[in-house]
Amino acid sequence: MDELGLRIEKGAARGGWKQDPAGVQANIVAVATAEFAQNGLSGARMDEIAAKTRTSKRMIYYYFGDKDGLYRRVLEEAYRKVRDGEQRLDLENLTPVEALRRLVEFTFDHHSRNPEFIRLVMIENIHHGAYMAQSDVIREVNAGAIQNLEEICRRGREAGQFRPVDPVELHWHISALSFFNVSNRATFSGIFGGELFSAGGQERLRRHVVEMVLRYVLKAMPG
Repeated sequence: MDELGLRIEKGAARGGWKQDPAGVQANIVAVATAEFAQNGLSGARMDEIAAKTRTSKRMIYYYFGDKDGLYRRVLEEAYRKVRDGEQRLDLENLTPVEALRRLVEFTFDHHSRNPEFIRLVMIENIHHGAYMAQSDVIREVNAGAIQNLEEICRRGREAGQFRPVDPVELHWHISALSFFNVSNRATFSGIFGGELFSAGGQERLRRHVVEMVLRYVLKAMPG
């Protein structure tokens, strides 16, 4: 850390902040995630973010450069979280069918429980993916999503269970089914009612999404 950073950290310590750069950054990212998801990139305000953190606006600029830099970091951490969750599923030790089932269930559950992630992706699409394109981190962490599916599909074909399927196309189907469940919840329930978004409705949708993906991939559904 340079001299300016040390002075800022010392000032933070005198103000009661923990001398924990990683913890301070994690706190900033958590607050900024909620702000960007709620208000978008243009609507989020650095003053508001700083007021809700355990640090100062000056420290936010020190760590992230500017609002665009903070927004990119928020996107990176959002994607890292979902990909880290996938890596913890232990898919390589499951049969191909069970591995795919677990991956689809995880994706549906993650998106349903993390609406901020869906909103961030929607916001980035409004910006035509411009900020994502500036991040090598996002490209690197998302490569694992396709690698997981490539491996599951390879093992499924070798076992005589899966038909040939493009893993990128398969990822699209899984993402689309899980994403719409959150992205269009307000409008869908406003038009057709909210029963599908009750606990029972969500469990049925989860089960049906898994079934649809398996029917798409399998040569024949197990009896």
